[in-house]
Amino acid sequence: MSQVLIGTSGYSYKDWVGPFYPPGTETSDYLSFYSKEFNFVELNFSYYKQPDAFMLERMLNKVPENFYFSIKGHRTMTHEITDSFSQDIQTYKHGIKPLLESRKLGALLLQFPYSFHYTPQNRKHLDKISTELADYPLAVEFRNNEWHNDHVFESFKARRICYVNVDMPDLPKLLAPSGVVTSALGYVRFHGRNKNMWWRGDNVTRYDYLYSDEELGDWVDRIKQILNKAKILLITFNNHSRGQAVVNARKLKELLLI
Repeated sequence: MSQVLIGTSGYSYKDWVGPFYPPGTETSDYLSFYSKEFNFVELNFSYYKQPDAFMLERMLNKVPENFYFSIKGHRTMTHEITDSFSQDIQTYKHGIKPLLESRKLGALLLQFPYSFHYTPQNRKHLDKISTELADYPLAVEFRNNEWHNDHVFESFKARRICYVNVDMPDLPKLLAPSGVVTSALGYVRFHGRNKNMWWRGDNVTRYDYLYSDEELGDWVDRIKQILNKAKILLITFNNHSRGQAVVNARKLKELLLI
């Protein structure tokens, strides 16, 4: 039977104290508390700074055996590509070794920006990074719908790369909800549908949105279709402002009878 892991994108938010974490909870205790309810979390800090093996070791000591992580690729892989690209990847690989060795690495997530268009140069870069990370459970998210095509799907299937399905505002050139499966791993990321702030907001206000029960319910059949093809499905909520991600993750677990 396919396994579904539902969690949130990040967990260390001070505005979750009250909505989720009890008042007075120390930041060092956030992950332990979080892991009592959820068995999966997506780590975002690794986009901003290279992951540190020692820090990840400490995080592993705070979660139970059946807990899993996905971890985002560093910005030099997806947004700020430089001549030191290959060295940056080696540094990243060293940093995430504890997750790999503990078998708690659900996915290595590469999130490309909207500006990453479907061009020969960008396809060449994606080919290079996919080769560099061929031994990892690689999941790739695009923000530009130019990449939502059969050529990409078939290429991902051949390489066993997970195509990340997304829920985001209904705006031109963004991706619409989908249920594409290109590997044994399935992935869905909920970013909210805040049209007004998507292009002018920051990494908090852009995702400031609370899904209705009806909006989440529309995903149930699509998720079941994904589970017919994938062995493991990771579902994460990125609408983290004021603990809204927790509310929606709980509701989706309820809808899926998990």
